[in-house]
Formats: sequence, C-alpha cells, structure tokens
Amino acid sequence: MAIAKSAAILILCFALACNANHAPKRTPVAGPDIFGKKNVAQDVLLPGEKIVSIVDFGAVGDGESDCTQAFMDAWKKVCHESFGPTRLLVPPGKYLLSPMFFTGPCNASSPITFQVQGTVLASTDLSEYVNEDWLRFEKNNGLKIIGGGIFDGQGQESWKHAENCESGADESCRRNPSNLYFEDNNNVIIQNIRSVNPKGFHMFVTKSTNVRLRKLKLVAPETSPNTDGIHVSRSEKVIISRTTIATGDDCISIINGVKNMFINKLKCGPGHGISIGSLGKYPNEEEVKGVRIKNCSLIGTTNGLRIKAWPDKYPGAASDISFSNIVMQDVKNPIIIDQEYQCYPDCKKKPSLVKIQNVHFSNVRGTTTSPLAVDLRCSELFPCQGVTVRDIDLKLRLDPTTSRCVNTKPLFGGLLMPPACP
Repeated sequence: MAIAKSAAILILCFALACNANHAPKRTPVAGPDIFGKKNVAQDVLLPGEKIVSIVDFGAVGDGESDCTQAFMDAWKKVCHESFGPTRLLVPPGKYLLSPMFFTGPCNASSPITFQVQGTVLASTDLSEYVNEDWLRFEKNNGLKIIGGGIFDGQGQESWKHAENCESGADESCRRNPSNLYFEDNNNVIIQNIRSVNPKGFHMFVTKSTNVRLRKLKLVAPETSPNTDGIHVSRSEKVIISRTTIATGDDCISIINGVKNMFINKLKCGPGHGISIGSLGKYPNEEEVKGVRIKNCSLIGTTNGLRIKAWPDKYPGAASDISFSNIVMQDVKNPIIIDQEYQCYPDCKKKPSLVKIQNVHFSNVRGTTTSPLAVDLRCSELFPCQGVTVRDIDLKLRLDPTTSRCVNTKPLFGGLLMPPACP
C-alpha cells in the first residue's frame, strides 16, 4: 500500500513540474468530432476489443485494500502497451483508490473505454492530494467512461475544512479535490455513471474539446460546500444532456473561455442553479461565448439562471447566451444577472469590467420564492447590451412578482409575469 501511494505521489509531483509554466493559455480549438455521427447511447464491443480487468492486476474489491497500483498497472496496459481496441474494466465491488493520473496519449487508434461497474472509493487522507484532484484524465484523444458505476469521493469529513474560494479576493484559495478532473482531452464521452460526495467539484472539465456528458447522476448533500456538479473552463463543444444533479453548489458553472456549449434536459436541485461565472475574477480571462441551455428543470435551488461577475477586478466578456424552455419549482432568484457579485447590496466598489451582451431568456415558467423574479443588475461602466426577456411566467403563490433592470434596457415580449421593467 505504501509503495502504491508513493508511486502515485511521484507521478503527481512529476506532473506538477511539467506544468510549472503559468503563462496564460488559449482555449483549444475543436477538431473533428469522432463521435459526431455515431450512436453513443449503446455500448458495443468493437471487433477484437480486449478487456483488461483491474482484478487481473491484484485489485481487491473489499473497500479497504488499496488498489492504486492495480489501477496504475491496468491503465499502463490499456493505454501504453496496447495498440488495438481495449477497455479497462472495473467489475462489481468496492475499490479504494488514491489520487491518480490517467494520462495519454494512448497508443490505440480507437477510443479507450473505461467501464466502471463497481464503486471506486477515494482515499480520505487529504495529505495525499498534492495536486488538488482525485482522478485526473489528461492528454487523451478518444475516451469513453461508462458502465453504471459510482465514483465516491468520501468527502464528508473534508467538508469541515473546505475554503470558500468564491467569498473573497484571495486568489490563492485552495479548493478541495474534485472527483473527476479532465484537462487537455479531445473526443470524450462520460455516460451513465454516478458521482457521490466529492470533496470538491464532482467534475472539472478544462482545456478540452468535443466532450459529451450524458445520463449522469451527481449527488451530494445540499449543505456540502463548493461541490459544483460540472465546472467547465477554457473548453469548446461541451454537451451536457439527460443529467441529474443534486448538490451543495452550482449544478453547472461555466467560466473563462468556454465556447459553443449546449445543455439539454438537465434536472438541477437542490443546488445553486446554472451559472455563467463568476467572471472577471482573474486577469487574462477569455470570453464565454455561444452557450445554449434549454429544456431544463430546477427544483428548490437558491438561484435559477444566473450570470455573475465581480466588480472592481479584471476585464472579461460573455455573449450569445440563451436560456429557453425552463421549468422552475420554488426557485429563489430565478433570472439574475449580477455584476455586483459578493458585493450586493450597497456595493461601493468600482463597476465591473465584464462586458455582457446578447443574452436571451425565453419560455421560463413555474414558481419562485422571490418577489423579485427577474433581477438584471449590470455594470455602470459597461451596461449589458442585447438582452431579451420573452414569455416568462413565474408565480409567487398569490403574490405578484416584479422585475428590476439596472444599467440595461432589455427587450421584453410575449407573456410576462412579472411585468417588464418600468
């Protein structure tokens, strides 16, 4: 067990050394989508596909034995020693796993399949998490994670020590480890798996392209801190569909450099809703552009559809954002643009430097717990441009709901409850 953990830590340290250059990096440009015209709903063995089980490398599914070395050896076999179609199998059972890298590029020309049927348990020793995440997938071109299994972060104890990285200006805040972290990957499918009780985010996707997240169930208590469901940055062509998220923070958070993202048939709640941002917190942020969110439901969330940006910090931008066909049940702050993030009310700081334009809310209906159902508070320095609000029906029991528009002049139309801003 000690040998396996030492090896994992050595790999982590090597990766840290290789990424020591912190110069700003651009969002990668999406290339050909190898899954674009294929039926990805069903898993079918490819001709000649080999199955490599972690049990063959000594993994014991008793929930107590350290299986890190077995996972490392199995990944080496599948990724670096195989040239034809291959899948890594995690059979039924409970497998304890320390932090680990699943690093490509792999030798095979066809995608690697990671089939999880059992439960993968995270180590609870926080001293092992040198690089802030549990399972890191990097530099893979063609990866499928499937199987109906569970990634259990066992984060309950760690929540007592979580830092709130959104509450202040400290840019050195250390977040708790994510369950699954994806960086510099292309052509990825994550389908029909569960993530429970992460120490930090359930999933973190960054610097990746052509990523599909389908039929996922991400669950943590409503009181668990900073447990965002899916956090996306500097990525292009990310699709989230038919997914259920019940957690303690944003169901979906979309920040710096995300382009051409589509969310369809998401069920969110409890949690903090669907967020673009926070934006403008760090220097050299790239624009968030081309995000479509439709056919979703939010239940009992503390926010609904939100764009949030920091005042008195750095420039940023968000454009071509649409929210349509959304059903809400008892949602607080259903529609909100907040460019006084963590400063409202009575904000005395300089206005936000984030430019927001072409944002569209349409066919949003249901119930709210807030009298102020549409709250659009934009920057005095850069007022929001091209905002439309159409066919909104949000009720607060028998009481009327209202709208507020600050530093923006939206175009209202269709059925409106609450009424348009005066």
